[in-house]
Amino acid sequence: MLASFLFFVLAISGCERSSEREHQLFRGETMGTSYNVTLVAEEGRTLDIDRDAMQRNLDERLAEVNQQMSTYIDDSELMRFNRSEIGQWQRLSAPLAEVLSLSHNISKRSEGAFDITVAPLVNLWGFGPEGEPEQTPGDDQLRRAMVDVGYEHLQIEGDRARRMRAIHLDLSGIAKGFGVDQLAEFLESRGYQHYLVEIGGEVRLSGESPRGDRWRIGIEQPAALREGARKAVALTDIAMATSGDYRNYYERDGQRYSHTIDPRTGRPIQHKLVSVTVLAETSAEADAWATALNVLGAQEGMRIAEREKLAVYMIVKEGEGLVDRHSEAFEPYW
Repeated sequence: MLASFLFFVLAISGCERSSEREHQLFRGETMGTSYNVTLVAEEGRTLDIDRDAMQRNLDERLAEVNQQMSTYIDDSELMRFNRSEIGQWQRLSAPLAEVLSLSHNISKRSEGAFDITVAPLVNLWGFGPEGEPEQTPGDDQLRRAMVDVGYEHLQIEGDRARRMRAIHLDLSGIAKGFGVDQLAEFLESRGYQHYLVEIGGEVRLSGESPRGDRWRIGIEQPAALREGARKAVALTDIAMATSGDYRNYYERDGQRYSHTIDPRTGRPIQHKLVSVTVLAETSAEADAWATALNVLGAQEGMRIAEREKLAVYMIVKEGEGLVDRHSEAFEPYW
């Protein structure tokens, strides 16, 4: 997931010179990327924050999410589940059960485009720990890898789940969004109403910016020589995620291979959709749907976005240029 965090950092920096409201920023590292939190005082009031305690609380909550959902922590709850006996029900923590249930739901609604079992295919095409392969996978390799791919091989009932095949779950398409939601819920539990939370480009906003109006968020311009925002939107009380394949890819014999793998075919996507941005109530939903629509492409993605009433903005390659498209639900933000 990618979003123009640089753009809204610049907007906040501008506020620091002329803002009528006090605000404080907190930053840290998590999930192989960085996180940023901005807290804004009520109009005419100051923020009474123990900065050390707040930083510690934010770090601790993200550490909990990592311990539940990371594939880089060998004894995380997710990795223990990935080693569980096939066919045997396993009890899950409430957060992991929530994320698996949401993932399963979006997998079905996206017609299989979002699939948290796709990791073997990502690795096979060279976007995992082993890096770019000497040769691209052949049909036989793909067929063997596809045997243990498929969200339908994961069964979930309440707070328990089981693997019906040797699937390997990877929550990289939703965990950062869930981490954003966890921080947002923590801040709200402490009475904060005006905030911005961001992890690796996944964003959730509440209340007003330091300027006293809606938060202005930039959607990145997907071109190496034209950095900055292609479009800015004014948002509040909503989450946003952007997915694109224009940064992570390799080329072999004149063919471009995207890091985004279609779990239905086992192959990297090959379509004209360059970037897709989704607005949703939670960051986890926005995160997962952005991934799903990026797999589907512009035409199929927009069909499902309209069916599901998703607020979606797309940047699509057309000829030598780029065009913008958006769903009906995105119209109020256009």
